[in-house]
Amino acid sequence: MDHSKLYETVTALMAPGKGILAADESNGTMNKRLASINVPEEAENRRKFRQLMFTAPDIEKYLSGVILYDSSIRNLTDDGIAFPDILLSKGIIPGIKVDKGTVNLTNFPDEVITEGLDGLKERLEEYFDLGARFAKWRAVISITDELPSDECILANSFVLARYAALCQEAGIVPMIEPEVLLNGSHDIARAEAVTMHTLQILFNVLKEYRIDLQSLILKSSMVLSGDKHAPASTPEEVADATLRTFHLSVPHEVPGIVFLSGGQETIRATENLQMIAERGPQPWKITFSYSRALEEPVLAAWQGNDENVIKAQKILLHRAKMNSLATQGKYESKLEK
Repeated sequence: MDHSKLYETVTALMAPGKGILAADESNGTMNKRLASINVPEEAENRRKFRQLMFTAPDIEKYLSGVILYDSSIRNLTDDGIAFPDILLSKGIIPGIKVDKGTVNLTNFPDEVITEGLDGLKERLEEYFDLGARFAKWRAVISITDELPSDECILANSFVLARYAALCQEAGIVPMIEPEVLLNGSHDIARAEAVTMHTLQILFNVLKEYRIDLQSLILKSSMVLSGDKHAPASTPEEVADATLRTFHLSVPHEVPGIVFLSGGQETIRATENLQMIAERGPQPWKITFSYSRALEEPVLAAWQGNDENVIKAQKILLHRAKMNSLATQGKYESKLEK
């Protein structure tokens, strides 16, 4: 199978100094974010918020791709232009979240597996026609003293492999996201051990299923202590633990790794990214694929008010620029002022 187009897409997505906006919240999640700023939880307000981001002037300087949700890939701007076409006109590659969320993993209490393989081949063909050139599938791995189980990691890895194969067959780059959750009181050493083990199992399965590792992107958690652990991990600790983990678990033929923010505070996500970049060039290109860490300040500025759109767009541009600088090791806290 000729994967040359997939390689071109990966190269464009991992362009130096650019990241990927994860605007792929489900309707339920997006409604919670609207509720947090007292904006009615309606489809029109979800559309307006995403339009604000996608039409922000000069956002293409800092973004190579945007991950969309099923409803938003079909949305139009006020002018009647499809969201994917707006992005493409800026040179930004549209992507699509294709998993259907998690359900309890039977016989394994407190562990989950991601659904969505049924009908995926046909959905990918439709998304390709709508303009998507990469996709995302999220698996969820929890940490406690006992969890995760190898069975949970394996089950999710098999599903990720099947998803990746279907994407590559459809001409769509698979973004593979095994998110190791931040929730918990675990220390950074426990997070490192679990993340490393998860990635090692995942890549063994991907190889078994003959996935072309050169035409996929890994979306990973940073390695840091749980949100209930004190003290919090320093950027130096996060950078060292994260890169140690990658070097022992991610094959060098993987072209790119993007970080999820995973509930990190906005500035801290940028500081951690900066410290990772300061460690110098790695075998893989590394950048960000943030959702909340980019969107929360924008939501707060917008407040559902059309008069605040320009102000909110400027904040989005600022946050995207700060993270762009961080990927290049050029971020300084004084630039936030």
